[in-house]
Amino acid sequence: MAITAGTASSKDIPSSALLGFLAVTFGITWVLIGVYIVAPDRASGWFGQISGSHPFFFLATWAPAIAAILVVFLYQGTAGLRAFLSRLMLWRGSISWAAFILCLLPLVFVAGSLIKGGPVLAPLPPEGVRPVIAVLFMMLLLGPIEEFGWRGIMQPLLQRHMAPIWAGLIIGATWGVWHLPAFFLAGVVFADWDFLPFFIGNVTLAVLVTPIFNSARGSLLWPMLFHWQLINPFWPDAQPWDTWILVGVAFGVVWWNRDTLFRRDGAVTEVCRTDGPSGA
Repeated sequence: MAITAGTASSKDIPSSALLGFLAVTFGITWVLIGVYIVAPDRASGWFGQISGSHPFFFLATWAPAIAAILVVFLYQGTAGLRAFLSRLMLWRGSISWAAFILCLLPLVFVAGSLIKGGPVLAPLPPEGVRPVIAVLFMMLLLGPIEEFGWRGIMQPLLQRHMAPIWAGLIIGATWGVWHLPAFFLAGVVFADWDFLPFFIGNVTLAVLVTPIFNSARGSLLWPMLFHWQLINPFWPDAQPWDTWILVGVAFGVVWWNRDTLFRRDGAVTEVCRTDGPSGA
């Protein structure tokens, strides 16, 4: 069965569930991080100093996934959860998108780093490559998990009512604002970044992953691989040049995919249904 606009089953998650998803997502993240912003000394004394490896940081990062699982379970129970998680098995996709994720994205970071006079790859620590590989796999359990929410819930629900390009823009803006408290938090990487380029980057990335998501029939695997590549510790710090390069790339991607991005035909609109394990 094709997953297209206008075919969302009445037994699927209702569009109104989007409000609950956003409430839980923002509630978890902003409360956990907000405690460290409002009362940093007391929070550190109670729960320990916040950092990128702190359990609260993981929970805050996982908030979209936690919200997505709660929404699916409340509306569809365990059967719905199985159908939802089966979207991880939609592995078939376009070779061109695979090349985009595996080759073009790294080149963006390399180019951005070279423009600012940086290295081709991130410098290795004195311990060698093993710690970087460990961080790489730890990162798989951070940012990519968010995609259960952004692409798993929010993208299909929005695409029931608007063209994919507008859904991507809204998700990107939401994603950027959701990160905002981290920029007021000492001890994490966001504290050293400027919010505006980051926000623009979030909107750009959400637009870029939209045609990948729809091309792969609502796969969660492909957006997660896309997200993982963005936080790969082997790529050098290219801020803010990587953002501006990606904006240019996004304009090219939007133009190339204009027939599908500006029309709802063929857009994924179902949360708990798939085309089957292969996505064919």
